Amino acid sequence: MKRSGPLLTLLAGLLVGLFMLSLNATTGEKTTSSSVAQSPSTKASPSPAPTTSAPSPTPSKSPQPDADYAGRTDDDSSAIAVSLRNGRAIAYFCDGRDKESWLKGDVEDDGTMKLTGKGGSELNGTLKEGKRISGTVDIGGGHYTFTADKAIKPSGLYRATATVRDAKFDGGWIVLKDGSQVGILNKDGKPSPAPEIDPATGVVTVDGQQLTARPVTP
Repeated sequence: MKRSGPLLTLLAGLLVGLFMLSLNATTGEKTTSSSVAQSPSTKASPSPAPTTSAPSPTPSKSPQPDADYAGRTDDDSSAIAVSLRNGRAIAYFCDGRDKESWLKGDVEDDGTMKLTGKGGSELNGTLKEGKRISGTVDIGGGHYTFTADKAIKPSGLYRATATVRDAKFDGGWIVLKDGSQVGILNKDGKPSPAPEIDPATGVVTVDGQQLTARPVTP
């Protein structure tokens, strides 16, 4: 009876060992680490950021260059001159006798212009390639078409205002490229053909007094 003790103890140990082995088999316990590193071939590559091209800047338009223009109406009855400065224009229509008008307004970037003056007078014109202005003038019930070429000094538009012996004078002159002049001189509001100016100096004699006609700009 004394020898059965160690045998029973050994048998009990074997049974416990077998029980633990069977428990591991049934639960599927693994001896390796549960985390497996992802291979480079299986990694998801990030989507490239969408590329958007910047919109091309819209070229800015420049105002029409400063210049002077002078010419005649198509019926050759009158002259017209236009002076452009910084997108503004002033024009003078004159028949050299008693019909005249000063007009002014803006010049669009595309060269079109609508100038207005007293009494409802109106000029509609278009500057073409910086060389000439073509258009129409409506004044005093008359309708005139014209072409004014780019002027080279002394050709262009001139004006003189002064008081001589208590009389108020206001004169406008258009000097054309052939040297001829068309102008009206108002004395106390009464128009008459203007005496010629000296294109080099602008000097003109009125009632025995010398006045100076100066280039007109807006």
